[in-house]
Amino acid sequence: MATFATPDQLLVIIDPVARRTDGESVRIAKDVLSAGAAAKVCLPDGPEEFARALARRGSRRPVVIGDDRALMRAVALLHRQRALAECALSVVPVGSSLGVAQSLGVPTGAVAAARAVLDGAERRLDLLVDDSDGVVLGALRIPAVPLSSQGETALAGGARPWLRTCQSLVRTLVPSRPPRIAAAPVPSGPARLRVEVDGETLVDLDQPVEAVSVTPDASGTAVVEVRPLSLGAEASPLEARGRTVTVSGSDFRYRADAAVGGPVRRRTWVVREGALGLVLPGR
Repeated sequence: MATFATPDQLLVIIDPVARRTDGESVRIAKDVLSAGAAAKVCLPDGPEEFARALARRGSRRPVVIGDDRALMRAVALLHRQRALAECALSVVPVGSSLGVAQSLGVPTGAVAAARAVLDGAERRLDLLVDDSDGVVLGALRIPAVPLSSQGETALAGGARPWLRTCQSLVRTLVPSRPPRIAAAPVPSGPARLRVEVDGETLVDLDQPVEAVSVTPDASGTAVVEVRPLSLGAEASPLEARGRTVTVSGSDFRYRADAAVGGPVRRRTWVVREGALGLVLPGR
């Protein structure tokens, strides 16, 4: 386990959402980091600049100041660069969505989190990686939380309300196009899914499924819990542990940490043991 009690060269990437939502916490974290190490501060305006800053980190240790989405973005970028094995990532959680960082053991206070960046230790954590190269840090849940209560911005490419308003206005000003065939809606109730863990079927298509969760358990495997509809809300779910989890059947969406993916008809997740090096408070 690597420790970071000596001064380091840091690349501090401050997510624009964090700057807008809690500028005071951002300022405090930046001051603590700059006082304790040689820090280069980057202020990207969007995802593309965020990605460029991280790719050009050189020998500097990356520190992300932002919420769960900023953390997930950094991990996904490092994974696609195949740089997770050689890069210890730090995060100072700032924003309104901090549950993933907190569940991983990152302090949520700006001062405590910045101190952990300077004095903490690298801990190797398991990740889930799916067959589309997506990563899950904390928990995977099927079905996803309804979009009406979480906002459609969680979906990749989802249109914001103001954008949809503008699009509607544009459509009234331009000649109409031939109507497109609407995609079939994704069922919002119980789904019929096959859940396989290491090739063994845990539940099959003949049993409606109310909920599925997959969580790495820090031992190179994932805990898979399936609640068939007939069990009832208070009954114990079906449970299994394994390294590979495949879900297939009717179209489904899934919530991976703070993001929503899908709809898909089949997806496989594999546990990558110790794939993520995250700097956490020393023990």
